[in-house]
Amino acid sequence: MAAPKKNRSVLLGRLPLPERNHLADALRAETVGGVLLLAAAVAALIWANTPLKDGYESISTFHLGPGSLGLNLSVQHWAADGLLAVFFFVAGIELKRELVAGELRDPKAAILPVVAALCGMAVPAVVYTTVAATGGGSLQGWAVPTATDIAFALAVLAVIGTSLPSALRAFLLTLAVVDDLFAILIIAVFFTSRLNFVALGFAVLGLAVFRLLLWKGVRGWYVYVPLAVVNWALMYNSGVHATIAGVAMGLMLRCHRHEDERVSPGEHIEHLVRPLSAGLAVPLFALFSAGVSLSGGALSDIFRRPETLGVVLGLVLGKAIGVFGGTWLAARFTRAELNPDLRWPDVLAVASLAGIGFTVSLLIGELAFGDDPVLGGEIKAAVLVGSLIAAVLASILLKLRDNKYKKLCAEEDRDEDQDGIPDIYEQDDPAYHLRMAAILEAKAAEHRRLAEVASGRTTGDDGPA
Repeated sequence: MAAPKKNRSVLLGRLPLPERNHLADALRAETVGGVLLLAAAVAALIWANTPLKDGYESISTFHLGPGSLGLNLSVQHWAADGLLAVFFFVAGIELKRELVAGELRDPKAAILPVVAALCGMAVPAVVYTTVAATGGGSLQGWAVPTATDIAFALAVLAVIGTSLPSALRAFLLTLAVVDDLFAILIIAVFFTSRLNFVALGFAVLGLAVFRLLLWKGVRGWYVYVPLAVVNWALMYNSGVHATIAGVAMGLMLRCHRHEDERVSPGEHIEHLVRPLSAGLAVPLFALFSAGVSLSGGALSDIFRRPETLGVVLGLVLGKAIGVFGGTWLAARFTRAELNPDLRWPDVLAVASLAGIGFTVSLLIGELAFGDDPVLGGEIKAAVLVGSLIAAVLASILLKLRDNKYKKLCAEEDRDEDQDGIPDIYEQDDPAYHLRMAAILEAKAAEHRRLAEVASGRTTGDDGPA
């Protein structure tokens, strides 16, 4: 008697149709946000490297806000601590949705993005630490190359026009969500210098009130927006990075649908807030964080100074090796296996996109080297250079696989029976096979009719002579 075949889940397999449609909507929003982010970063670099750079510095360091509440911050800090809280709020909703309705709801499926994300953060940290320690540099920046900017990565895909299979895109999106979670933990644990326990206690109380109102079904933006601002201010004054408040409130939203609901409250609020995050918060953060001097000497110093070289190598090599290696480990030592339509070069191309750090990497760089403006500026430049190199390498790899991707996407989108549902999702439906049989029979009848017409034209309409 043959041994029973071991059940294995397909690694990067086909997504359920509702999940695929949700992913397509999310990708469109992230892609637009990534293009705006790219435009803001370019504008900041131009502004900071022209005769107008003094104006850029004056605006970035201009302080405003109520000092009595501990919120007299510079414009740059308002962008990093305030506006980015909106970005992390959306990240919290995305994470919650993945946990209850996405890839992370199934522990077996969650192994892949979790292992890939962990390896994709551990390897860059090891690369940075090794380079910095070897060159006698500071080890404070070990976390800078560990983050992935999903908006920027998806913008690269849009710009180069590559037709990725939806499952591979889903892998990149899920990987980035898990990456964001660990980046949040890194910020909370390693970049909290001193705590104000009174402010932290009130922040926790405010979050509890937020959760209670949600549980009671209270509605109205005029209730939640002021409470969210208060919670953010308390978290900022507690010494914990203020973006943690955004993540916590995002995770509290309900992201599963009731029978009488078309969308869940979390999905509805994400739909409302995402344009604010992608179209305003993140681009403004980039505008006031990416403006660093990129003179010839500064660029060459990036590859000579151990801290900056560690950031570049961590993003370009560490991320690609870590994500690809983590995926391979999951396929080798778990019950997951690679989709037969995909090849490992496809995974490597997407893994290289994870080296685009940007938003969170810039934020961690500011936190790690905030007391050294010169080194902090060089670290920002290293993040920009490393992200650019990773984007170029990923673009080359993706272009090499372009024909493969187009073929896969054409197969996924094929709809022979014209019912609006791709045929690949109906292959197990008997009604689908009946419709396809009718379509094939109609086509065969049409071919026979055309053949008879052609035969009639050959022999003559009046019959043979």
